[in-house]
Amino acid sequence: MVINHICFAVKNIEEGVSYWEEVFGYRQMTDIVINSLQKVKVVFLEKQGSLLIKLIEPLEDNRTLLNFVTRGGGFHHLCFRCEDMESGLKSLKDKGLKTLVSPQPGEAFNNHDIAFLWAKYGINIELIDTDEKAAIIPRKENE
Repeated sequence: MVINHICFAVKNIEEGVSYWEEVFGYRQMTDIVINSLQKVKVVFLEKQGSLLIKLIEPLEDNRTLLNFVTRGGGFHHLCFRCEDMESGLKSLKDKGLKTLVSPQPGEAFNNHDIAFLWAKYGINIELIDTDEKAAIIPRKENE
């Protein structure tokens, strides 16, 4: 398993994108995608030589995440990519992680399954088995 991205919850996703671009030199990699099952807006940011950053903004009916971003938001989860969802999930569960959300389609990953687990030290883990991202913004040749 390897880290695919780090996720931060924000109150306003457009403002979050601007902040990461201005302060840390990232650029928007995808259009904003609605993940209906997770009830969030999602966008990926990239920077050459660095990990991907995912920003999420809660939709109106995502009370838990709305409460979190109202208190300032911030770090939400680490995402690990594995070769196969079923074996990756089994491996992590065998090591004591607890399933929070069983595998379900993630619109930000072109409907490949995603799962969430709870790890020791209060770490929320997202598990994926794809590198695909939805709504990739085409880059010009000089970018």
